[in-house]
Amino acid sequence: MTSLDSFPCAHRQRAPLADRSTLRVGGTARLLLEPADPEQLVDAVRWVRERGERLHLLGGGANTILPDGEIDGVVVTTDRLRRTFRYIAPGDRADRSEDPFEEATPRVMLPEDGGEPVLVSWAGSSMPGIVTAAKGLGWSGVEGLAGVPGTIGGGVAMNAGGSWGDLWDVVELVRVLTPDGDVKDLERSACAPSYRNGNLGGAIVLAVVLRLRRSNKKAVADAVAEYLRHKRDVQPVTEASAGCVFKNPDKNVSGGRSAGRLVEEAGLKGASIGGAMVSPKHGNFVVNTGGATAADVLALIERMRGEVAERFGVVLEREVKVWETDPGA
Repeated sequence: MTSLDSFPCAHRQRAPLADRSTLRVGGTARLLLEPADPEQLVDAVRWVRERGERLHLLGGGANTILPDGEIDGVVVTTDRLRRTFRYIAPGDRADRSEDPFEEATPRVMLPEDGGEPVLVSWAGSSMPGIVTAAKGLGWSGVEGLAGVPGTIGGGVAMNAGGSWGDLWDVVELVRVLTPDGDVKDLERSACAPSYRNGNLGGAIVLAVVLRLRRSNKKAVADAVAEYLRHKRDVQPVTEASAGCVFKNPDKNVSGGRSAGRLVEEAGLKGASIGGAMVSPKHGNFVVNTGGATAADVLALIERMRGEVAERFGVVLEREVKVWETDPGA
């Protein structure tokens, strides 16, 4: 192990991870690095790669199943990169910086309706936090993220979305660290995001520019409240889960049925293995009823996929990411 004074940022050894997972499962990180800004995140990732260690990037712990036991390699968390601020055009900045990802210093006081409806968010910014920021400004475009756990970095990488649309609908620019170690700014046209795939080619999201639409605070607040009400009605939002387990299959293959409906029609709502259970409220969610392990969750997911394939001939593809397994489907 490298001497302590050579670490690129704040760090912890033998750090428990279950509390960093929305599913509340997971073992221990041998080493956890906690960068505090995008530059430190770049340094941390390069530090891990230069040492030939296995890299695990952890955002808000949603859409992820962390394995039991000690994690092989180094975990880098974006938990301290929770900054969201208004974009200030270069002409309005005292520092005249043209970098859209750099917060204006000193901060510029604009009239409430001044400036462009654009937010800049670092990778660790929570999606509900971004909704709150936009609501406070009366800007529309991200209301559908209300109640969605996780961070903007993961949301951009997987193109989070729902019936309201996709996150990439409002992404104007994303700053990434490529697998080759280069920092690049990518526009939407350079990525061609698709369903549940930001198409970043393995690049790590550092920060994102979101272009929203002017509205008014009441209209945005009402829309957010409606999305939250709907979510609570149909999803187990108050229980520990990783979000949707499977991507919705091609409607031509599934007879128009969603993944959750197929699981439900297979009679699996309420099915359980250990402390893991298929949510009685929504068939595409696995919840931790208390004391579940990653092994319980993965076994239940395989049962769900196997029984749906056997009954309906539809092979479901995982949406949730699983650490330390083959990419699988």
